[in-house]
Amino acid sequence: MVTCSAPGKVYLFGEHAVVYGENAICCAVELRTKVSVEKSNEIIIESALGRTGLNHKIHPYVSYVIEKMRQFADIQGVRIIIESELPIGSGLGSSAAVTVASILALNLLFDCGLSLEDVAKTAHEIEKMVQGNASPTDTYVSTMGGVVMIPLKKKLDLIDCPIVIGNTHKFSSTKELVGNVAKLKSEFPSIVEPILSNIGQMSILAEKLVAQGDYETLGKLMNINQGLLDSIGAGSAELSSLVYAARNSGAISAKITGAGGGGCMVALAREDNAEDIAKAIENADGEAIITKNTAEGVRLESLHG
Repeated sequence: MVTCSAPGKVYLFGEHAVVYGENAICCAVELRTKVSVEKSNEIIIESALGRTGLNHKIHPYVSYVIEKMRQFADIQGVRIIIESELPIGSGLGSSAAVTVASILALNLLFDCGLSLEDVAKTAHEIEKMVQGNASPTDTYVSTMGGVVMIPLKKKLDLIDCPIVIGNTHKFSSTKELVGNVAKLKSEFPSIVEPILSNIGQMSILAEKLVAQGDYETLGKLMNINQGLLDSIGAGSAELSSLVYAARNSGAISAKITGAGGGGCMVALAREDNAEDIAKAIENADGEAIITKNTAEGVRLESLHG
């Protein structure tokens, strides 16, 4: 049996703007999806969603992974067990993490010889098959880890402070939110285009701040980014409630991560106040997770037999 794990991610800057070719900064977090695979007489996929065979409704990503990996190996039967610390559909890259971890685990079990670049590329192709259109960001960051400037795929220094995530548990459709921003942009191009451009500019300024470890100034920019995301309709009452709860309890910064409308927000904390921020998020009806940036992307956890 081969067990691999891959991390989730948060956006520090650039949601929505990245769709229009602007820069974004994405950060792998130490919340992982673990996938164990072993050879079997049949195909079995087990997760919190249930136990199935190849099933594109219940386990779409893993089902496509098995089909795709048949290009590289003779996979007749396999048992795949999924355990995840990442909430599904909350903007933390849970689909990318399960896809990336599954590909690496099958790659090692069947000796396919894929490189990490191949893993990221194959995972992106699978996300496109399931979602229709998907950014390569999540799958790249989940594969490579660290802090990455997109679309340049440029590795930045690690973020060395606690990260607190607040989950609204409210589902939102990325497709719908991206569509709404596109509509606003076509209605008011002279207003919305500069907003998206400014969001992209923040990533460029932030690169230096990350290198200097200047999280206070970085935080100011993240808070401005949040205001701009709100202005183009990416916010929600639930997200705002968690954002302000975090800021009021001493967070360096707090903003949406992902498409918005629901899902999660992210706060940068100081070494001594992550617990206070988490408590404030929970008091505002969110679920709080304290985590940190990780340099490691997808990795082998164990090898048995």
